[in-house]
Amino acid sequence: MGRGDKKTKKGKIFKGSFGKSRLARPTQNKSVAVLKKAEA
Repeated sequence: MGRGDKKTKKGKIFKGSFGKSRLARPTQNKSVAVLKKAEA
């Protein structure tokens, strides 16, 4: 278990992939933020 192991967090960082042990950043819906800004 280490950099070569795709199932561990360190391995996913090394590979640059996401999954259960390394979640991708949740993407925020930009269109909703723009609409809220326009209302205020």
